[in-house]
Amino acid sequence: MNTLKGACIIGQSGGPTSVINASAYGVIRTALDNPNITAVYGAEHGIKGVLNDRLFDMSQEDPAELELMKFTPSSALGSCRYKIKDPDVDDTDYKRILEVFKKHDVRYFFYNGGNDSMDTCNKISKYMQKVGYDCRVMGVPKTIDNDLFGTDHCPGYASAAKYIATSCMEVYQDARVYDTGMICIVEIMGRHAGWLTAAAALATEFGAGPDLIYVPEVDFDMDKFLADVERIYKEKGNCMVAVSEGIHYADGSFVSEAKTSATDGFGHAQLGGLAAMLANVVKEKVGAKVRGIELSLLQRCGAHLASKTDIEESFMAGKAAVENAVNGITDKMVAFERCDENGHYVCKTKLMNLTDVANTEKKLPVEWINEEHNGIKREFVEYALPLIQGEPERPLQSSLPRFVNLKKVIAK
Repeated sequence: MNTLKGACIIGQSGGPTSVINASAYGVIRTALDNPNITAVYGAEHGIKGVLNDRLFDMSQEDPAELELMKFTPSSALGSCRYKIKDPDVDDTDYKRILEVFKKHDVRYFFYNGGNDSMDTCNKISKYMQKVGYDCRVMGVPKTIDNDLFGTDHCPGYASAAKYIATSCMEVYQDARVYDTGMICIVEIMGRHAGWLTAAAALATEFGAGPDLIYVPEVDFDMDKFLADVERIYKEKGNCMVAVSEGIHYADGSFVSEAKTSATDGFGHAQLGGLAAMLANVVKEKVGAKVRGIELSLLQRCGAHLASKTDIEESFMAGKAAVENAVNGITDKMVAFERCDENGHYVCKTKLMNLTDVANTEKKLPVEWINEEHNGIKREFVEYALPLIQGEPERPLQSSLPRFVNLKKVIAK
């Protein structure tokens, strides 16, 4: 084995999840315990922290406090949406990254994020190889969207799915209390992939979920949608609908009234306001009481509904990244493989090439969507159920969650 001694950096990027810190803690704890890693740094706001030389010395943190990262939602080190240019076009950022790596003798770089983050990881890895700087780069997956290529599922997805299913079941109860009917439209995140919205089918499976579910993998037809809603409302006196923020017409334009002028740092359209817009259309057509609900950020920071399985697997992903890197592996992303052992779900890690993962989206299988394009089949339920299992023993203070409070000592 080619032993490489030096410091490591862990950075977090993109949208937060309720378990991204569990992955970061998997990296930090494993790195702190490894004799080949001489220092463990957390980058403030992802790659921006590297560029600005804003690195936290994680060895200065109290170990018991650090462990609270497993139960703390969002990105404790700070996140960013910063797209580094192609090094052949502009290598300014890369030269700066190399300068900071050399200053702190960084030989291991771990980046915790989704599609765009894996692209960043890939570019940095290839640049370091090109200039001959010995540094092992590993991607640690994260995304509630569950759309990373090559992995059975992503850390963060299961907890968001559990939040969505639970919230739908609760709204279902609330929407049926009066003797007058109601149509309820729940808007769920997911720009191009319907994994999150499909999670509402878990609520339906257990008798308290949406009657209709619409995902972006298939084209949306407004006339058919209105006919579906009206039919169910007449039949049942109530109707509950789950819609993905990214549903689109046959011409590719988003149903959401949000204009594409507002984008995030990666140039993706900022969507939202779909539930309110559909509620207005339905109210006009059906004449019923209609309520639009946008789950918004709640679905990605709802740690009180986190899946214990998700927390454990997220930690495992971070741990595996460090162990593989120390063993000489670089230029990979940790991925999950689903196994069946004696009829029980088991999750194992495998490695994917960063080049294969970067910027490739994994969609919800179309065969899991019903023929009417307004519901999700049972195959999805069987896929998702094992992922949402278990309740973490969350630390509480006066019956409120006790989240991590890092000192964030800047490395000199």
